[in-house]
Amino acid sequence: MTFKKRDLIIFIVITFAVGFLGAFTGLKVLQPSMNTTEQVEIPFVKDSGDNQLDENLKTIKEAYELIEQHYVGDVEEDQLLEGAIQGMLETLEDPYSSYMNAEAMERFNEQIQSSFQGIGAEVSMVEGKVTIVAPIKDSPAEKAGLRPNDHILEVDDEDLEGLDLNEAVEKIRGKKGSEVVLTVERKGASKPFKITIIRDDIPIETVYHELKEVDGKKTGIIELTSFSETTAKEFNDSLSSLEEDGIDGLVIDVRGNPGGLLDSVEEILQSFVPKDIPYLQIEDGQGKNDKYYTNLKEKKPYPISILIDEGSASASEILAVAMKEIGYDIVGTTSFGKGTVQQAVPIGNKNEESTIKLTFYKWLSPKGNWINEVGIEPTIEQEQPEFFYSNPIHIEKTFKQDDTNEEIKNAQVMLSGIGYDTKRKDGYFDKQTKQTVMKFQKDHDLKETGELDEKTAYAIETKVIEAIRSGEKDLQMQKALEELYK
Repeated sequence: MTFKKRDLIIFIVITFAVGFLGAFTGLKVLQPSMNTTEQVEIPFVKDSGDNQLDENLKTIKEAYELIEQHYVGDVEEDQLLEGAIQGMLETLEDPYSSYMNAEAMERFNEQIQSSFQGIGAEVSMVEGKVTIVAPIKDSPAEKAGLRPNDHILEVDDEDLEGLDLNEAVEKIRGKKGSEVVLTVERKGASKPFKITIIRDDIPIETVYHELKEVDGKKTGIIELTSFSETTAKEFNDSLSSLEEDGIDGLVIDVRGNPGGLLDSVEEILQSFVPKDIPYLQIEDGQGKNDKYYTNLKEKKPYPISILIDEGSASASEILAVAMKEIGYDIVGTTSFGKGTVQQAVPIGNKNEESTIKLTFYKWLSPKGNWINEVGIEPTIEQEQPEFFYSNPIHIEKTFKQDDTNEEIKNAQVMLSGIGYDTKRKDGYFDKQTKQTVMKFQKDHDLKETGELDEKTAYAIETKVIEAIRSGEKDLQMQKALEELYK
């Protein structure tokens, strides 16, 4: 099938069949918003004249009738059909191809609004585990400390093993004000831990900009949290405003940005990639390759840096790799690695239409590189401070001097990160750690016991989140600004 770019609704996604603006979840999942009326009609089967297909379908029909007529228990016809479709998709071993029945599609479309309710995190299925790609800016998930690559094992003590991503998301989503307890597995933590989150309204604001003075130079900073239907316009408005202010340089921040609409990132790239190099290539299953170009005559007259991290995925990576390959610096850590394009195709009864989201294409960089499962390496690598990656402190008992425990280590890392240096980060609760804890307790109106109890742990974690959100210790941003004019 020939790929005609403007005739298809192209989805640059990282996950499953849930919507970019929150899906039918309280999770924001890495797929652009869509309207079922915009889905393209594509026949699944072409008549090739081969009778083998008819024989195979006859076998499926026989199995269906056998179960329906003779199975000893109750049989739901819709479930049989959905199970057959899901079974075919599972054999592809593609986490981005999935099925939504009519009910799921209805919930999906209800969520495509300017906001949604839930915890506010992008998720994917990685090696059979529901995985956080990135929490949404200012969301309950971010405030609770969820991080990219966290695995959600349980929801309210119910095991998610064996569920597909849609089913898992259904359990995580919920109404504003309701509570959900997630059991989380995190690299570096010795065992899974629980995080309690109060669901809330999650507004979809995708573009933030500010003007900073760096070494006497006016520097624009534009943060993109996702690529929605309005992102390109908001970005271009922000860029115009900054350029009117006479910026000498620009930083574009797509850290934690899971992607979204292809059209959105395309429109943004129109302002940066000159016409002599494609900003994007699309390749189908037969190896046919289409290249896409801008009409831009030349690059911007000022330096530009792009910020990425492990939560930058899909459309974010399209932006980052295009900018990298035309000579701009990429600062941060290696991105997620999502290089495929999905198409949503309606199937079944028109009055009760279901949808299959299937991987149709690969997207390639301007130079033809495929970043899938590899990601984009920064030109300037920069990690965040150690405490940005610290694990939550779980207090099953109060820790005192001479105790040794991983939770003490977590507390030591956090305290040192927010200005209360414990002098050690090995999990041993020595005299210095006790004195540091007492100083923290005194400064925050807590009982000065020098012991690490639940209230003290909560206060430490709260201050860590505040420190991260303030940006004052954002080494990646500092590095981007520092290197911009070199």
